[in-house]
Amino acid sequence: MIFLKLIVTNLLRHRIRSLISIAGIAFSVAAMLTIVTVLQGAVEMFSGILSSDSQIIVFERNVSDLFFSSVPSEAVQTISSWPIVQHADPVLFGIVSSSDHPIITCFGITDADARLRKASWIGGTREDFGKDPNGVVLGQRAAEFMSATVGKTVEIGHAAFHVVGVIKTANGFEDGGVFMPLSSAQAFFHKEGSSSVITIKLRSKEDIPELKASVRRSYPSLVALEDEEFTRSYSQFKILKATAWAVGGCGLLLGGLGVANTMIMSVFTRIREIAILRVNGFSPGQIATMIFGESALVSVFGAVVGLLIGTAFLFALKLIPALHGYVDTSVQPSVVVIVILLALMTGVTGALYPAVYATRIRAVEALRFE
Repeated sequence: MIFLKLIVTNLLRHRIRSLISIAGIAFSVAAMLTIVTVLQGAVEMFSGILSSDSQIIVFERNVSDLFFSSVPSEAVQTISSWPIVQHADPVLFGIVSSSDHPIITCFGITDADARLRKASWIGGTREDFGKDPNGVVLGQRAAEFMSATVGKTVEIGHAAFHVVGVIKTANGFEDGGVFMPLSSAQAFFHKEGSSSVITIKLRSKEDIPELKASVRRSYPSLVALEDEEFTRSYSQFKILKATAWAVGGCGLLLGGLGVANTMIMSVFTRIREIAILRVNGFSPGQIATMIFGESALVSVFGAVVGLLIGTAFLFALKLIPALHGYVDTSVQPSVVVIVILLALMTGVTGALYPAVYATRIRAVEALRFE
């Protein structure tokens, strides 16, 4: 208890310096939490689009992005006819724009697609989809920011479409997207006779190896992956996750440098005090523990404050209408634990040199230090 009191007293003696270090860690933790949460949320939402009532994803081999993937319609028909396949749904992805909203995700789908079956219809019915080649269904968020209702006409890109339905979906990207009949989307994006992916549900999961082998044998230019395999291996997902942790880690490193600077200045201004502690029986290990304890306490306070700031910022993102449907700000407990551990480790690492320096102070020389 006395040792802890000494650590707290040392930090309170230099309040401004301690607060600056806490702020450095706090803002670094907040930035890391925000970046990692937003980008991982985007990955989860996009992978959720692909795994809608399916187990296997078929797409063009060696493409850098699914928007560039091209799966021939003939492959859809063939795969759908295989006895082990319960249903195979072609999906065409595209990026479209409307007035004041430059980026809207577009889905070219059939009327049998699971997205329409599982959605809650706010306006219109599933039977209306596909009857009008210029008819589109909007996600609820898309309908809100486009101020559109069933029966109205909306401008998307250089074309006008009739709204035949409005749906609410659990996936953010879908809820902020536009659903076109597959043939209309193919014409709109000049991809006649092809789709981006095929999402497949089998009659039995035991048939997964057989389906993969059949796709590889029948269509060498295509690849079939299970949903989990795709999420782990897709290069864009890897890049997003690596970028999130790299950027967040750089911010945390800067916060750690602030802690290191504080600890170094603290040791230099307390050389005589440390010498007195040595004379009174403090061992080098106890001196080092005191320095590490101060750094750890700063890191813990900074991490807690940073989590509060980051959580508040993520909550604020939810309130921005322009981001509705595109940002999933659900904080994962595993991310919180990792961020706290990294903050603590960074702070303690920053105190390594000051602690070593403090243990090497010779009491006799330090008492003469001015």
